[in-house]
Amino acid sequence: MKKFLLTLALVGPAASAAQAQTVVEFWHSFGDAKRSGWIQARADAFNKANPGVKVVPSYKGSYNDSLQATILAARQGKAPALVQIFEVGSQLALDSGAFQPVSSVKNVDFSDYIKPVINYYTIGGKVNSLPFNSSSPVLYFNQELLKKAGLDPRTPPTTFGALMKACQKIEAAKLDAKCFGMSLNGWFVEQWMAQQGQTLLNNGNGRQGRATSTTLDSRAAQNIFSFFKTMQDRGYYTYTGKLEDWDGSDAIFTNQKAAFHITSTADIGNIRDAAKKNGFTVGVGALPIPDGSKRNGVVIGGASLWISKGVSKAQAEGALDFALFMTNTQNMAEWHKLTGYYPVRQSSIDLLRKQGWFSQTPLQLVAFNQLTRTVPSPATAGGLNGAAIQTRRIIEEGLQKVLGGQGVDAALKDTKARADAALGEYNANFK
Repeated sequence: MKKFLLTLALVGPAASAAQAQTVVEFWHSFGDAKRSGWIQARADAFNKANPGVKVVPSYKGSYNDSLQATILAARQGKAPALVQIFEVGSQLALDSGAFQPVSSVKNVDFSDYIKPVINYYTIGGKVNSLPFNSSSPVLYFNQELLKKAGLDPRTPPTTFGALMKACQKIEAAKLDAKCFGMSLNGWFVEQWMAQQGQTLLNNGNGRQGRATSTTLDSRAAQNIFSFFKTMQDRGYYTYTGKLEDWDGSDAIFTNQKAAFHITSTADIGNIRDAAKKNGFTVGVGALPIPDGSKRNGVVIGGASLWISKGVSKAQAEGALDFALFMTNTQNMAEWHKLTGYYPVRQSSIDLLRKQGWFSQTPLQLVAFNQLTRTVPSPATAGGLNGAAIQTRRIIEEGLQKVLGGQGVDAALKDTKARADAALGEYNANFK
C-alpha cells in the first residue's frame, strides 16, 4: 500500500489551427522527482504519439487530499478526467457518483492484469478503475544481525510464533537493537485478517452489500491484537509512537535499531539502498502470519486510475487510452524497476523474467510469489467501506491502546464499537 494519490483532470478542448485537441489534466500525489518525472515522461511520449490529446500531469497532494479535491471539483462541474485513488477510497469514490467504470468507457481486455490486483477494483461485476501502483507487505530483515544472533537468513520466520522465537535469540544476543519494528497501520491488520480467511467487514467484506459492521470480535482479530500485545510485553516491538509513521518506522530498521521490519513491497528499492549505505545486507521474506493459519495471500494496496463521469466522451476515452498506455507491458515493467511497485500485468512479469530481472534482484521475487499465489476470496479481495479512512484510524488507535497496556478483549470491544458506529454514521447518508 503506501501513502500517495494521483488524479487526472480535463480542461476543455482547445482548438489548434490544424486540429481540435482534447486536453487531459492528470492530478496525482507523487511529489517526488523520481515518480512524477516518470509520469511526465509517459505523458510526453503519449502526447507525441497522439496529437489529438494532450495529457497534463499535475501533483495534487496526498491520496486523501486529492480524492476530496476531485469530489469537490465534480460538484462544481469541473471534474477531472482521470483520478488516481488509493485502494481504501474505492467505496467513497463509488458513493460520490463522480466516476464511471472504466469498463463502460469502451471495451478493454482486462485478462492480462494480475488477478488479485484486478479483483480488488472489480465491484458489482464491473471493473471500476484501472490498477496502477500496487503493493503488499513483506518481511524485511538485517542479515548481519540475524547471523550474530545465530539465526539463518536463508530461512526467515513465516509465522507469528516463529518470529517470537527468533526474537528470543535476538534479545539474548544483546545486539543493541530491538527485534521487530513496523508502522502502526490498519493496512497490516486488514492483511492479517485476509491471511486467516476472515473478512474485515460483514456482507462479504462489503462486496455483497454495503458493510454495516466489522468483524473485530472474531478470533482472527484477537490473534492480531494478541500478537502486538505479546511483542510489546516481551520488549520485542518498537515504533516511533506515531500512527502510520511509514518513514519513521523505515528509519528504525535502516539505522539498524531493529532486526526485523514489515512494510510495503514498494519500499524494497529504497530500503535496500539505505541498508547498503548503512553497512548491512537486507533480506526479504513472506509476510509472517498467525500460527495455525493457511496462507491465503495478500490484499492489494496502492492506488488505481478512475475516470470521471462528468466529462465528454472524447475526454473519457482519451483518459482511458493514456491510462492503458501508462500501464502497458513495457511501461509497467519499467515502473516496477524504478519504484518497486508491482507491474500489475502478467505480461510485465513475463518480460521481467525474460530480462533476468529476478535473478539480478531476487528480493523482488518473494513479493511476486506472495501476490500471485493469493487465493481469490472475499477476504483477499479487500474490504469496501466508505468510512475506511476513519475506521482504519480507529483500528490503529485500538492497537495503540494495547501497546499502552490495555487488555486485548477490552481494546477490541471498544475498537469494534467505534468502528461500527463510524460505519453506521456514514451509511446513514445513503438511506
